[in-house]
Amino acid sequence: MTLLVVGGNERMKRDYINLGKEKGYKTKVILNMSSKALKDFGSPNAVVMFTSTVSHKLKTVIETQAKKKNIPVIRHYNNSKVSFLECLNKVDECNGKCNTCKYNFKKMKKLSYAVLKEQGYDGYLLESAPERVLQFGEGNFLRAFVDYFIDELNEKAGFNSKVVLCQPIAPDLDDRFNEQEGLYTLFLRGFQDGKKINKKRVISCVSRCLNPYKDFEAVLACADNPDLRFIACNTTEAGITYDSSCQFTDVPAGSYPGKLTQFMYRRFQKFGQEAGKGFIILSCELIDDNGKELEKCVLKYAEQWNLGEDFINWIKAENIFCSTLVDRIVTGYPRNEAAAICEELGYKDNLIDTGEIFGFWVIEGPQSIKDEFPVDKANLPILITDNHKPYKQRKVRILNGAHTSFVLGAYLAGQDIVRDCMNDDVICGFMNKTIYDEIIPTLDLPKAELKDFAAAVTERFKNPFIDHALLSISLNSTSKWKARVMPSLKKYVERKGTLPACITASFAFYIAFYNGYAMSEDGLTAKRAANEYTVKDDKAVLEFYLAHKDDSAADLVHAVCTNTSFWGEDLTQISGFEAAVCNYLTQIRENGAYEVMKALA
Repeated sequence: MTLLVVGGNERMKRDYINLGKEKGYKTKVILNMSSKALKDFGSPNAVVMFTSTVSHKLKTVIETQAKKKNIPVIRHYNNSKVSFLECLNKVDECNGKCNTCKYNFKKMKKLSYAVLKEQGYDGYLLESAPERVLQFGEGNFLRAFVDYFIDELNEKAGFNSKVVLCQPIAPDLDDRFNEQEGLYTLFLRGFQDGKKINKKRVISCVSRCLNPYKDFEAVLACADNPDLRFIACNTTEAGITYDSSCQFTDVPAGSYPGKLTQFMYRRFQKFGQEAGKGFIILSCELIDDNGKELEKCVLKYAEQWNLGEDFINWIKAENIFCSTLVDRIVTGYPRNEAAAICEELGYKDNLIDTGEIFGFWVIEGPQSIKDEFPVDKANLPILITDNHKPYKQRKVRILNGAHTSFVLGAYLAGQDIVRDCMNDDVICGFMNKTIYDEIIPTLDLPKAELKDFAAAVTERFKNPFIDHALLSISLNSTSKWKARVMPSLKKYVERKGTLPACITASFAFYIAFYNGYAMSEDGLTAKRAANEYTVKDDKAVLEFYLAHKDDSAADLVHAVCTNTSFWGEDLTQISGFEAAVCNYLTQIRENGAYEVMKALA
């Protein structure tokens, strides 16, 4: 898919190209009118035009050419990054609604049970079943993870359950689901046991999608269904928050915990006198103790809204708030492949989802959950345990910690995506030494189990279907290094009495990566060889590094290590750490990041 950007800001040109690439578009940018404008126009799938920076003459030329070729033109007055992303979303909406696409979607029937029957589809489908799950969230992750597992439970263990989706925020997405009768096609792709895998499955566990901002009563009515037993949610990290401004009479409450409290009160009113009519709540948000934090918020609302002691006691006695760990990389809608995929499928699917093969779900709760959620019977990678934290620690330290510890150095060494790093013996060797020699010795799960997980991480990073950009991983690396890598550093020093060399070097890579020289609205500009890149982090972090842009290696390392607002402590108190980091940073400046990795791998 190709995209032409007309107008915009010169310094944003690289961002337009990179953002387009991330979403599957090969992007060309024409900033000013010239004799080459017509020649350069080509035959893009769509045009994005920033009208505030485009002359009337250029606007006329472009619109005339687009009209001749029946190419959609998306206009926006503002040329910011956010505005460009809005335009890309509109481009996606145009896909298939005009005659410019390679494949004519107009002639293609939309995915439905009838269409699948017409095609003679022989895969598993569950057309009718009780609605036993309410899911707050309809995004790519939940559909490729929770709903996938429920679909498998339906097929392999007779779970016989439909899922009702509830949008956590206002945008109108419900129609897209309901038009396809809740059906969508999921592709799980990657390496498994050394083999390239591309699995397709039509997910049929979703019954419908409700928009609480259109019809909150329809959502509340689900609480009257005696079959409803499970609530799943992933409303992002910001979703589990207590907002005291929310009122019980709001239609609906603004926060997710507020909506859930309203819903649970309706359930209490209907079935409060019956045992076993509460909910098993599976919280999948990426925060510590997600289930417990959600329960705290619900109890706060119950108290604030004066809903009564009986309701509060019912919440505690009849409901199980499960904290969970979720682990699967989900890449979502394949914009650059969608047309070809639909052509191959023989139907139009606006909800195609993609993710990696690997998936692991840890649910903290009583073993009795298995009686109702038969994960063992279905032989799925779902673990129900009384403590999910060791598994979360494993994921954060090994998977996320590996990312954070090597990607900044790998980027400075000239790489751009994770998969290519795994094909470089030096970079991959550095990562593996970090994991096996410095991270695993700090963890308490069985070593064989930790090594198996680490081996799976390497396979996941090699996924040929995912172009995971290093720059996208680099976002907010300061807080990531503190949360994901620093615990391994401190535990290694505690257990071994020495510094972990690779982890220490990774801190030097972090400092070198953040050593920018100019601020823009998008972040801190830095250089890799002759190329510029943008460091993205909290404003205070970027301003700190800008203030120290001309520091010597020693001064910069000292300033970073002693910045307690970053780390919550003075890192110069770790014996030898400051000097070792300074030595690595000096080597990076003199010889390059690759040579530092090579010496350690």
